[in-house]
Amino acid sequence: MIKNIKWLVLVSLTFVACNNNDDNTVADVPVTAGSANFTKYVALGNSITSGFSDGALFQAGQMNAYPNLLSQQFAQAGGGAFSTPMMNDNIGGLLLGGNIIQATRLIFNGSAPVNLPGTPTTEVLNHLAGPFNNMGVPGAKSFHLLAPNYGNPAGVATGTANPYFARFASSATTSVLADAMAQQPTFFSLWIGNNDVLGYATTGGDGTNPITPATGAPGVGFDGTYNYLVTTLTSGGAKGVIANIPYVSSIPFFTTIPFNPLTASVIGNGNVATGQATITQLNTQLYGPLSQALTAFGAGDRIHLLSTTAANPLLIKDESLTDLSAQLTAAFTPSLGASTAAFYGQVYGQARQATATDLVLLTTQSVIGTAPAGIPAPINSFGITYPLQDKHILIPTEISDLKTATDAYNVTIKAAATANGLAFVDANAVMSQLATPSGISFDNFNMTSAFVQGGAFGLDGVHPTARGQAYIANKFLEAINATYGSTFKMYKPQDFPLSYPAGL
Repeated sequence: MIKNIKWLVLVSLTFVACNNNDDNTVADVPVTAGSANFTKYVALGNSITSGFSDGALFQAGQMNAYPNLLSQQFAQAGGGAFSTPMMNDNIGGLLLGGNIIQATRLIFNGSAPVNLPGTPTTEVLNHLAGPFNNMGVPGAKSFHLLAPNYGNPAGVATGTANPYFARFASSATTSVLADAMAQQPTFFSLWIGNNDVLGYATTGGDGTNPITPATGAPGVGFDGTYNYLVTTLTSGGAKGVIANIPYVSSIPFFTTIPFNPLTASVIGNGNVATGQATITQLNTQLYGPLSQALTAFGAGDRIHLLSTTAANPLLIKDESLTDLSAQLTAAFTPSLGASTAAFYGQVYGQARQATATDLVLLTTQSVIGTAPAGIPAPINSFGITYPLQDKHILIPTEISDLKTATDAYNVTIKAAATANGLAFVDANAVMSQLATPSGISFDNFNMTSAFVQGGAFGLDGVHPTARGQAYIANKFLEAINATYGSTFKMYKPQDFPLSYPAGL
């Protein structure tokens, strides 16, 4: 069976040039602040705000983070210094008491993303003296910004505190919001809420990382939390810019691996003849009997015979289906015996073949074709003879739950912008456009959400490239200009790399 599936990406990292010569600058106009005061700018958010990219936080990514880019423009209109809790190196990764708790950043080795060789040098327990203007904390959900002890080093190992915030929190008992307000910001950016749905999505909706409720008190529900954040941040008269939440279905982490990658060549490990013979055997011994039994139970649409000439879908478990374990056990007992039949019934009671409405996680690529722990031959091949589990894939009911939550969050965010006169960035619309075949024109370049070669997303399939960060900065600047009458200029794509090389 398959050991792994080749990465479905191109080595080339070039963009397709467009004939669009739009210049997104405010030409020949002096840079002015308009009605906003940028003396003390503080940025609150999660990993994107911090500059996280390619699966890690590292210096180059931090320098290209959109808040840092905004601060450079603000400096031309009275903005003050902007400090960031810098990592020690461009290797990425974290140490806790000398032990690695976060891996190094990803690089592209010519065929697949791999971790950069080396050992992290950034130690969580080596505390940084602040305050810091970039308060972006990788992994933070909305309610984490209110949580006391979120930067307590003693809680990092137990999961009650965040290692990134622990590096620069002003005290073990403070919160992200408290440290931001202690600086008396005159202007802020707030982009939070992505992880409130993304955590659920990247775990396949398996229940280990639930969606934050759309409603509830501060620290519990998104609306109460978000409105508390905005009310507090604006309490001293500060102005700001906020952004809404993109649908997770628009990012390459969920759109790169097809639902039907199982060709005869793939199943035969590159040998088509071997793959075709294996498919014939699978149809005779597994798919045929399963399809016949399920059809008898009125569920014949779950499993179909594999094709020797076309791409076949992955075998998955769908927990939303009626569990037919008992029926399959009864059907297989005469031929397999009671014990084996019961095992097969349990394995395939909620099994089906994936469809285009399912989203396969990027990390699942390395699982397909491998042997599940403790599962005997001949059904010990994930996605082929043994169903991919809940954590490996998003099914339509889970995707619907994510969309419902995101839509509710975005209503709250837009209402907060309107009620408080804040600049608003429709990040969801931007991401949806990136996900279309035509993508987005960024001056003379074109960006899409395609993994690696699209140029907008890094090697983890979630976080933006340096050029993606520049585009985000421009959308924030456009919103600020439109709301406050400022005249900030836009960044040029050619000034930012498409990818971070190994030798930074």
